[in-house]
Amino acid sequence: MNILILGSGGREHTFAWKISQSNLCDKLFVAPGNSGTAQIATNIAIGVNDFDAIKKLVIKESITMVVVGPEDPLVNGVHDFFLNDSELEHVIVVGPTQEAAQLEGSKEYAKEFMSRHNIPTAAYQSFTKDTVEEGHLFLETLNPPYVLKADGLAAGKGVLIIQDLEEAKQELSNMLVDAKFGDASSKVVIEEFLDGIELSCFVLTDGKNYKVLPMAKDYKRIGEGDTGLNTGGMGAISPVPFADEVFKQKIEDSIVKPTIKGFQKDNLNYKGFVFIGLIKVGNDPKVIEYNVRMGDPETEVVLPRLKSDLVELFQTFKDQTLDSKTITIDDRAATTVMLVSGGYPEAYEKGKEIIGVENINDSIVFHAGAKNEDDKIVTSGGRVMAITSYGKDYKEALKKSYQNIENLHFDKMYYRKDLGFDL
Repeated sequence: MNILILGSGGREHTFAWKISQSNLCDKLFVAPGNSGTAQIATNIAIGVNDFDAIKKLVIKESITMVVVGPEDPLVNGVHDFFLNDSELEHVIVVGPTQEAAQLEGSKEYAKEFMSRHNIPTAAYQSFTKDTVEEGHLFLETLNPPYVLKADGLAAGKGVLIIQDLEEAKQELSNMLVDAKFGDASSKVVIEEFLDGIELSCFVLTDGKNYKVLPMAKDYKRIGEGDTGLNTGGMGAISPVPFADEVFKQKIEDSIVKPTIKGFQKDNLNYKGFVFIGLIKVGNDPKVIEYNVRMGDPETEVVLPRLKSDLVELFQTFKDQTLDSKTITIDDRAATTVMLVSGGYPEAYEKGKEIIGVENINDSIVFHAGAKNEDDKIVTSGGRVMAITSYGKDYKEALKKSYQNIENLHFDKMYYRKDLGFDL
């Protein structure tokens, strides 16, 4: 079969790497793709939200499966676009419909879903610019730190954690009245701060059945020791050392099962990945947020540990038979370290030549913000490349990634040297 992946990051290169290994995949396309996907698939210069151009490509190339990488096209209804078109309705789309994608598209929607289905999460209230004063009063009832979340999509930057009450009130006003995050913060969710250690749970569902994939822990802050600004992610580790079998069973029983049942009760058409951002408070898991796609850079450690044929799993979405498949996981640990442009996540320069990719041994290089230009690979984004390695444990795997990074170079290249410091 011919398959299309939508997106251009490290996650999409990892999907392409995994899908290209399947005997079921004849031709693989990525739109728009990057320098990494260009090595194993055909890149097509189409934006992920250009649904009409995507339709033309799907028909022209007889594509029968579309894997949606980022959240944007899902929140904008790409799955519904396929379902509502007689020329496209036969295509398997990996990713939920627009209504279900609100679990990531709106923090308030997600909180209401969790409340309805008794899924453990932090206490919260939401506010608009008309209720700013009530928001200020609600902040006074909480203990610091204060957590403010833009309701809509803010490219991973819409969450503020603030120690000082007056500063929190000011930031609430900045978000609601001054539109600090644009439309994304026209509504803001304020929630209690949960103190614990974070991890991510990934679930594949056909809408009825589910399979839990390897869990991962990612590192969001730009600075070592988890300091500085939030980024899209500076690296990830799988499995998560502190998530033992008892804790994993708690996650499945109290969070995964009620989530999948909730989709059915609420009539949500959800076929794809559920990314559940969790926090371990004491010995109990609570949900921080849902994402309606795979995480980045977690994909770069989760998919390399999946031995099963991904395309075969996706094919079950047609008749909801995922329960008939067995998932096989690699026992080894996998780690990935993200190389980023100097200045990221604030202003940074692009177009820097990347040297030494061919010198990487015993690690996998996943391209993210990188593209081909005049027979060279150059930087094209903030997060440039992810270096993934296997090992008997995360320490051995990290050591390999760090050793290989020494063979790579681009101007002002930066990466965190302390991943796993908190484990």
